[in-house]
Amino acid sequence: MKAATKPIHAVTTWVRRQPPKVKAFLGVVSAMAALVLLRVIVHDHDNFFVAAEAVHALGISVLIYKLTKEKTCAGLSLKTQELTALFLAVRLYCSFVMEFDIHTLLDSATLVTTLWVIYMIRFKLKASYMEDKDNFPIYYVVIPCAVLSVLFHPSTHHHIINKVSWAFCVYLEAVSVLPQLRVMQNTKIVEPFTAHYVFALGIARFLSCAHWVLQVWDTRGRLLTALGYGFWPIMVLLSEVIQTFILADFCYYYVKSLMGGQLVLRLPSGVV
Repeated sequence: MKAATKPIHAVTTWVRRQPPKVKAFLGVVSAMAALVLLRVIVHDHDNFFVAAEAVHALGISVLIYKLTKEKTCAGLSLKTQELTALFLAVRLYCSFVMEFDIHTLLDSATLVTTLWVIYMIRFKLKASYMEDKDNFPIYYVVIPCAVLSVLFHPSTHHHIINKVSWAFCVYLEAVSVLPQLRVMQNTKIVEPFTAHYVFALGIARFLSCAHWVLQVWDTRGRLLTALGYGFWPIMVLLSEVIQTFILADFCYYYVKSLMGGQLVLRLPSGVV
């Protein structure tokens, strides 16, 4: 096992020593290579969206285990859970009035479990909630997302309220994890269950991003026209890419820690 980890350690050490521009380039190249590989392996790219929801559900299952078995919510951000519940509720409303499909059912299940997590943190396990570490102001993300949704939203035939609401949940989902990252930045030490949950979020966001990018690729850009005109299609893709790269740095250190056999993830300064 140690012999197998030596090449990995050498690669990670080399990457860590590179300047930020080189790291960014390597990240983009790796992401493009992963997308090409996924395109070859998976023929029905709609499965990526279902897989993203499944991985997200798996992450929430880890949270449920942590809250019920460990009896603690230390290291978890209540604000991220509240933002998640908010964009899921708005997206469910849009699904009911605009397009009811399997995604509506998946979002309903995710919203119920997220509300349960919020209940546990707020009431049952309040004593272990690290409120002083969960200090990211929610209005830093809610207000900009609301403004963006008014400026850039779908140009479909739906009512303006529905179109703005749909845009709002797209933008809010992209940045909803920021309070959780702030908590981890403040503590520097991330216990296993929280690390598993955030890593699952990162994988789910990547699969969701892959779904959109490969759909655009397969339709040779026609999907962008189907989404509407103006800046909206670009904003959708940009939101998907942003929410993927927000968690990319954490996922890198998570995999590195896992390969090193460390149960507790220790984040260096400047990460997240």
